[in-house]
Amino acid sequence: MLTTATIASHARQLGFDLCGVAAAASFPELAHLKEWLSRGYGGEMAYLHKTADTRADIRQFLPSARSVIVTGTVYYTDAQSAGHGEPPRAPAASPAIARYAWGEDYHVVLAARLGALINWMREQHDEPFDAAIFVDKHHVQERVYAKHAGIGWIGKNTCVIHPEIGSWMLLAGVAVSLDLVPDAPMPDQCGACTLCIDSCPTGAIVDEHEVDATRCISYLTIEIKGSIPEEQRGDVGQHVFGCDICQEVCPYNLAPLATIDPAWQPRGGRHRAEPVELWRRRDHELHALVQGSAMMRTSLSQLRRNLAVVIGNNADPRAASALDSPGGGVPHAAQSAETPLVREHAAWARNRLAAAKAEG
Repeated sequence: MLTTATIASHARQLGFDLCGVAAAASFPELAHLKEWLSRGYGGEMAYLHKTADTRADIRQFLPSARSVIVTGTVYYTDAQSAGHGEPPRAPAASPAIARYAWGEDYHVVLAARLGALINWMREQHDEPFDAAIFVDKHHVQERVYAKHAGIGWIGKNTCVIHPEIGSWMLLAGVAVSLDLVPDAPMPDQCGACTLCIDSCPTGAIVDEHEVDATRCISYLTIEIKGSIPEEQRGDVGQHVFGCDICQEVCPYNLAPLATIDPAWQPRGGRHRAEPVELWRRRDHELHALVQGSAMMRTSLSQLRRNLAVVIGNNADPRAASALDSPGGGVPHAAQSAETPLVREHAAWARNRLAAAKAEG
């Protein structure tokens, strides 16, 4: 017999660390998205405007939905498995790539596991039922349903936080036409802490539980498809793809649970390669680096754009020569570097490095 408890138990067998159930209801928090967008906080993410109505109610996603199964999957890997047991290097030599992009593409991995969960549920249930998977890219506000499914509370940095696991977890789930007993929501336990707000280098967390995406480093390095505003390039710092700062400072992540799941272990050295070394790679080598990961969300031109900005922010004049030899200096090996987008950011980086040299 299918129950909330048996579903959660089988979900853990499939590799999910947490599993809860929420009612397929129009929770008040779901209506906040439109207000958030009206403030301009969504920036160039036009897809949010187009799907705002769908995201306001899970029954717009699956009309027959009665319950929402939400899963939380830890993707944090410990220092040793992440390669940080090596001799330390200068900060300028260490690009920042968000942890969720170190391993396999979570969209693919989690969708497959949820598919297996649905298949098992159908075997256990005599009557047919409707089910629809959501994994980040689908039109569902996962955090709201995660909160009401008892996965955790929504922190001041807008990440879902579990008191024992922290926030290093991927959210996904299944909307189903089954009547399941919902789990109890978890109370907010952030208290008076404002570390995430205080530590954001761009001031993107404009208020408790409110993020202006247009200031967020993740937005600047991933969501913007064209030029990063010049006045914000310095804010990117060493971040090549995404940002984890607001999670790194969270007290609930001080002793995070490290997963041994092979899917989330670092691959291809993308978590520790030097920016200049990455810039010198040929296009096919850069593609091999990001293939099979969440970094496929960016084009090679966007990736090189980000690398150029990081190199410029390094303030190391010796890096200027690298900008003149993308693809290792092999003709036509780095055509992505010849796009107007990358040329613009590479020129900015050269000027920044020249200014640093003049000052030094």
